[in-house]
Amino acid sequence: MIAPGTQKAAARVEAARLLDAFAAAGALLVEADILQSADTLLDLYGEEIRARAFTTWDPLRGEMMLRPDFTVPVVQAHMADGAEPARYTYAGEVFRRQEVDPERAAEYLQVGFEIFDGSDPAASDAEVFALFAELLAPLGLRAATGDIGLLAAVVGGLRTTKRRRAALLRHIWRPRRFRALLDRFAGRAPPVSGRAALLAVADPFEKAGPEVGLRDRAEIEGRLAVLREDAAQPPIGAGEVALLDDILHLREAAPAALGHLRDLQVDAPALAPAVDRFEARLAALQARGVDVETLDVEASYGRTSLEYYDGFVFGFYAEARPDLPPVATGGRYDALTRALGGGRGIPAVGGVIRPGLVLEVRR
Repeated sequence: MIAPGTQKAAARVEAARLLDAFAAAGALLVEADILQSADTLLDLYGEEIRARAFTTWDPLRGEMMLRPDFTVPVVQAHMADGAEPARYTYAGEVFRRQEVDPERAAEYLQVGFEIFDGSDPAASDAEVFALFAELLAPLGLRAATGDIGLLAAVVGGLRTTKRRRAALLRHIWRPRRFRALLDRFAGRAPPVSGRAALLAVADPFEKAGPEVGLRDRAEIEGRLAVLREDAAQPPIGAGEVALLDDILHLREAAPAALGHLRDLQVDAPALAPAVDRFEARLAALQARGVDVETLDVEASYGRTSLEYYDGFVFGFYAEARPDLPPVATGGRYDALTRALGGGRGIPAVGGVIRPGLVLEVRR
């Protein structure tokens, strides 16, 4: 067994090798503070981020979190004063609470590569993926790819209310919550206990007890009005639900996936722009020497990652070691640049490699 200190030292040597490779690809080395503002992360991900992050308190800066990854601080720095186009690389520890699986590391090294370039997003996607594939080729890993944009396009084209579409889009990265909402909006789920009776009462406050909690009467009445409005809406059609399910279960080699998506867009015109981007990406990957004929595509891949990926996503896995997390992950996060840039965004894509897992697989 290798001593933990020796493992960390070896991982840093591997991290330095990866940094050199990314620098050779034109990336500028950047640093990010270990302590990040909790307010920023909470604004992006809501209170659920607390279950995945270590928090502390600074008397001057308020609540802080040990960085759960590098992408947010790198995007913040670029949107503040970065030139475009830009390529960045970085290395350091990230911290994730592991309450469900204590065997997984709560602290580990990441080495990353990010591109901010709006000139040809498909080419940028292909550049990142091909570079990672080349660096990881000696390990014989399986590559998985997906596209959150396909699912988002179908949701955005649903013939239902704007509020329902927004709710589904917000929960794309929470598969169970997404499914529960879809079933409810489609009339497939049993009513929430007590909700129907509550909505049927003209004045639910008439026989209510004293008001408790943080919401005042106006907020509660506003919420009830929203629920009544939603309850009056017709359900999402069975054909649209079937289309969503088709996308969610799509898993084929890239050429077959493209053909399948082209067939689906006949009945879902809103899907066409996302399929066009998918096809352009395949062409760019092929131009980079990636064998797209055998490239796996899972349309719902990446839905349990941090919630900033909104387009192309990928991961590299050691099939002989199913106990290990992905050795590398990445994807496109255009919306994150708009959120952190005050509405001004730029197409961006990147990924990270875990040097400790590279060594584990190599052994």
